[in-house]
Amino acid sequence: MDEFTPEQKALLSRFCTNTDQPVFGLVNLPQVVCGALFSRYSRSTKSARRVLLEEFIQNPDMKFEEIVGAAGVPGAGAGGSSSSASSQLVATQKAEAFYDRVLVGYGDDSVAELGGAHLACEEISNLATKFVQDARIGLSPLEKSTRYVYFHQKDPQGHYRYYRGAEIADDIEYLRACDMLFDAYVKLQAPLAEFLKKKYPKPVPPAGEAPLSDRAYESTIKAKVCDLLRGLLPASTLTNTGLYGNGRAFEYLLTRMYSSDLPEVNRLAGEMQGELAKAIPSFVKRANDRHGQATQSYWKSCRQNTKERIGESDPASTADAHASEVELIEYDEKAEEKIIASILFSNGMDYARAKKKAGSLPDAERLSLLSAYVGERANRRHKPGRAFEHAHYTFAFCANFGQFRDLHRHRMLTQERQLLSCDWGYDVPAELKEAGLSAEFEEAVKRAQGAYAHLLEAKGPILAQYAVPMAYRLRWYFHLTLREAFHLIELRSMPQGHEDYRRIAIQMHDQLLGVHPRLASFMKFVNRENVALERLESEKKIDEKLKKLGQK
Repeated sequence: MDEFTPEQKALLSRFCTNTDQPVFGLVNLPQVVCGALFSRYSRSTKSARRVLLEEFIQNPDMKFEEIVGAAGVPGAGAGGSSSSASSQLVATQKAEAFYDRVLVGYGDDSVAELGGAHLACEEISNLATKFVQDARIGLSPLEKSTRYVYFHQKDPQGHYRYYRGAEIADDIEYLRACDMLFDAYVKLQAPLAEFLKKKYPKPVPPAGEAPLSDRAYESTIKAKVCDLLRGLLPASTLTNTGLYGNGRAFEYLLTRMYSSDLPEVNRLAGEMQGELAKAIPSFVKRANDRHGQATQSYWKSCRQNTKERIGESDPASTADAHASEVELIEYDEKAEEKIIASILFSNGMDYARAKKKAGSLPDAERLSLLSAYVGERANRRHKPGRAFEHAHYTFAFCANFGQFRDLHRHRMLTQERQLLSCDWGYDVPAELKEAGLSAEFEEAVKRAQGAYAHLLEAKGPILAQYAVPMAYRLRWYFHLTLREAFHLIELRSMPQGHEDYRRIAIQMHDQLLGVHPRLASFMKFVNRENVALERLESEKKIDEKLKKLGQK
């Protein structure tokens, strides 16, 4: 371990969580400084704290005190006591020049993965959020839930909150259809809640068990109402999404957004880059410079050339409208052999010999080896090892946009979707029919179909997507490994999940059992129980936690 004098320790303690342990964190430093420090550290024989001390803090050319002082670090130079946003901005601007000086000659994009930022994007459409959330690596999004929050609030001008960009706001049919969807969404809330309370009265607990709180019951009913009515919300519905990501991921995302065919996404990219430039400017500056614009042009030309080569899209037929919700369209017939070969290799066998042995192993020995590798799974978080990534599957889906939104969040797979449309029919929740409330639901979604057709002709298929309610189906696919299938299927079949995506998860498992019964049988935590009030058990657990905290 490096030895530091008391004075050096005092300096370092402002920026390191400890000064004498091999594991420590960095604090009170702008993100670009952290990135520059770690990149310099990767090419030095010195410890990170020694690099920070000698090459950053004590190097007068770095103007380190000036940077961290502006960032509001107590006692760190003039202005160190200030923690205002303007001081942070000054610090970041100084740090950008600092970063450029340190990294001259590095030319390594991975350096931008060493710093990150939190970003909030508010009042953007569901269509735009899906584009942003398509990013798979380096970004963590979290979105306002359609399940726990009603979307009926109006803006200060008295309008429902749906997208009204200049490129679409002049279409009266679109505006009327969206208003009708939101009117129905609001109108059905109270009678649906009343129906659900009669159908599912507040449960009486068994003897010795604490009663369900009013909070938990009302939250459960509200979640059920939201679940049943979300199909009325159009893709234009405005929402909020928060993002945390590293600089490299943000730069790639912004470049993709600038190349999008949606004007809303283009504008959002500019707004996001403007704000990220205040936090991690050096990491995102190439997104729209000449290099970024060249990449944008490349992606656009590829899309256009492909469309021209393919020609008109295949029109929907009546049969297509009744396509299977879930269909396993491709799988690896030698999945077991590949998994076993990987297990043998990771335990010391040459790969060529491992493949040969896996192909000749008797069934009983295969099962024994697979069982040992998977082990005794106590819960769904106990997933098999990476050998299970050697089995690949492709599933095709034709399901409603709400289902897609829930499953879209899975990152460790390849997924692609078609444009939203009204071509594949829509879903009406069974309990809306049971409550006698489905007529108004259907009237609103059919009006939206007319608006979609009008927009399709007037504005084209890209903008027409805004009018499509979540009840309408779309087509997409997943290409994933068996290991990811464990995670997705067991997670999305949990009782508290929305019944629509639970159904998809269970069908995926059924089809895996059909082709690879032995492998799929290791999925021990697929929940097939029919659950009436999906959120009830989760709300009970929240009651218990609140009780422990002394809250009601």
